[in-house]
Parts: sequence; structure tokens; C-alpha cells
Amino acid sequence: MREGSLEAPTRHPIPWEENTFTDPNAIDSELRRVFDICHGCRRCFNLCDSFPRLFDLIDGSESGELDTVDSKDFKSVVDACTLCDMCFLTKCPYVPPHEFDLDFPHLMLRYRAMEFKQGKVPKAHRQLTKTDRNGKLAGAVAPLANWSSNRKNVTTRTLLEMAAGVHKEAELPRFHGKTFDKSEGDTAVKDAPSAGRKAVLYATCFVNYNNPGIGEAAQKVLAKNGVATENVYPGCCGMPQLEQGDIGQVAESAREVAADLLPWIDRGYDIVALTPSCALMLKFEWPLILPGDENIKKLSGAVFDLSEYVVEIAKENGLSGELEKIDGGVTVHLACHARAQNMGPKAAELLRLIPDTDVKVIERCSGHGGSWGVMRDNFDVAIKVGRPAARQAAESGHGVVVSECPLARDHMVQGMEKLSDDGKAPELAAVHHPIQVLAKAYGLET
Repeated sequence: MREGSLEAPTRHPIPWEENTFTDPNAIDSELRRVFDICHGCRRCFNLCDSFPRLFDLIDGSESGELDTVDSKDFKSVVDACTLCDMCFLTKCPYVPPHEFDLDFPHLMLRYRAMEFKQGKVPKAHRQLTKTDRNGKLAGAVAPLANWSSNRKNVTTRTLLEMAAGVHKEAELPRFHGKTFDKSEGDTAVKDAPSAGRKAVLYATCFVNYNNPGIGEAAQKVLAKNGVATENVYPGCCGMPQLEQGDIGQVAESAREVAADLLPWIDRGYDIVALTPSCALMLKFEWPLILPGDENIKKLSGAVFDLSEYVVEIAKENGLSGELEKIDGGVTVHLACHARAQNMGPKAAELLRLIPDTDVKVIERCSGHGGSWGVMRDNFDVAIKVGRPAARQAAESGHGVVVSECPLARDHMVQGMEKLSDDGKAPELAAVHHPIQVLAKAYGLET
């Protein structure tokens, strides 16, 4: 094996059902093996806070080496990992098939699975991962829920921080009473370039409960181009549970969602996930968690990320005309979980389909990391990690800032706010995802 591992990285199935997977001694041994290699390499020093914490931990030890670091101190390194996968995919020269066989994010996941098994994940954190239950309950009283979660509401946000550990300054998504899976959609244009194609829009918990406008924009853009769509949402993909190490629940969700989506594939439908984290789960994480499940394997081969899908139909058939330029330009952040899909910068490709529009691309991490960045213990670090991305967005001068991950976009806007001289949020168009920009270029109301 050549130094540098220029071969395409590969990932092993996750043996989460084996006893050794959550064995503390086995995990400690693997942590020490991997951390020793990372300490000698340091290529990932600027990706997230896990690596600076690791290097400082070892450098500050009695011997300056790993042998004098107490294992209990490893937890801070694990807690700083957002499972973004960027170290595995963009930096590490020792990922498989290299003989060192490093997979840092999945080792952090293994540690969290051990903690979950030991009952060390706080109850409040486990409750936050129940996105379907929370979305239904909050959606039923959406005005009250949104009022109480507004960060300007100091009293309720202070109480939320005390009860659930959610930082009182962190921007939180809004809830909607009308969920996206209840949307009827638009009729596909019969003489459009992609007429005859059919796609299921897997709503995802975020779009379904928090931002149905993204799904509505996808419906309108695809209908304009002849793609007939159906909205389907059997349940959450399990990413929130994965972050907490509850792999068993992820497997259960995977089986249930796959059983609901597979009949649509047999009827000739493509499966389009509306957020990149969920596309990553269906394409890559589920098959690693359930490698012997043929249903999961079949589903993973039929899934598209939303930006990926629009770019594909544009390349294969061309888009319907009448796209108008976006005045003032667009800045797009490439979400880590979109980059982790190894499909190229599809969000940027999508926006460059709009004529005469200046598009600037941000490839730095926003720092948000799903639910990680809103927690009291992580928010300040999340802002720090996302500062380079926020600075690039602010310096672009564009009135439209979007990300394939809407949560990352809002977090980045908070970072822009903190960078401003007056401490105020910039005046930006109320769009979050690139598909909403494309819909506006078509003149479609969303």
C-alpha cells in the first residue's frame, strides 16, 4: 500500500450487534491505536474541535505522548465530533484500504454506542432525538411553540436551556401545523423535458415539520420539468439517534422506512431525499448498519439527494426555459453531509444553471453538526468552528445565502451576525435551500 492512500476510501460494515463493539477495553485499545496515528499526522487540525482537543491533550501530558493520557479524558475528544465525515473523506491518508485502517467518525460512533448502552446519554438528549413525536406535538401548537423557542424570548429559552441543555442563544427551527407530507403538489407539465419521470419526495423530518417550503419548491421545480412527484414520509431516517449512539433504533427505522419506500421503486419511481443528512443515511449509513438486508441495498441504489437529482435531469434532458437571473448573486454553502455523498458540488452546479447569476461557493464547515451545535456545551465551539464559513458568506456581499443543510445555513447566519459591527443579522432573502432559489428563478411562488 502506497503512503498517502490514493485509492478511493472504502468503509467496513458496522458490527454494532457484536459484543466487542461496545466493550470498553476493546474501544480503549482502538482509541489509543488511532489517536497515536492522528497525533503523529495532524492533517485534520483545522476541521473541527476534536483534533485540537486531542493534540492538546497529548501534548500537555506528562510525557508528551499518549501513554500518559488518562482514558477518561478521551471523552472530550469524542464529544466534539459532529460525525460530519470530512476527516475520513477529505483529509485522512490512512483510511481503508490503507493498512492503518482508520475511520475516525465511526470510532467516535462506537464510543457513543458504548455510552448509550451504559445509560450515560442524558434523558433530555434522548428526548430531543424523537423528531417525529416532537414535530407532531409542536406542530399542533405551532404559534406557541415558535414563540417559546424564539431566542428573543429570554424567559422561555432560559428555561429550555436549564431543562434540555439547548443553548439559549442558538437559533432553532420553526414548526408548521401543515406538514409537507399533506401537500398535494403540482401537476407535471406534459411536454416538459423530463416528462414521464416519476419521483417520490422523501420529506425527512426537518422538511416535513420545520421547513415545508423546501419540499414545495422541489415539487414546483420538478413539475415544471415534467417530473410527477409523490410526497412520502413513513418516518425519520434515524440520524438524530445515530448522533447519540442508538444504532439499534437507527436499524429499526431503516427497516420501517425501506419497507414503505420499496413498493414505489417497483412502480418506477426515483427516491429523492430532501436534505443531505437523510440522503447520506439512506445511501451509505443504512447499508453499513444492515449489510445483509437486501431491501436496504435495493433502496440505497435508488436514492438521490435533491440537488443531485435536479442536476441529473438537467444533464440528461435539459431544463425547461424561462429561468431569470437572481439579482445580487447567491452564496451557497456545501453541506458536509452532501460532500460525504461523493457526488460532487451539486448545489453549486444547480445554481449555475441560472443564467447571469454570480454564484460563490463555501466549502468550509458551518460548525452546526445537526443537533450538536445547538447544545449548551457546544454552541460557542460551533460558532468558532463555523466562523471561516460565516466570514466568507459576509464578504460575498450577496443578498441570498443558502445551504443544502438549512440548519447549517441558519447557524452560519448567526455567525455572520456575530461578525458584524452592530451585532445585527444581515438582510438576506428568506430562502434556505438552493432549490428555493431555482424556484424563484422560475418565478414560482413557494
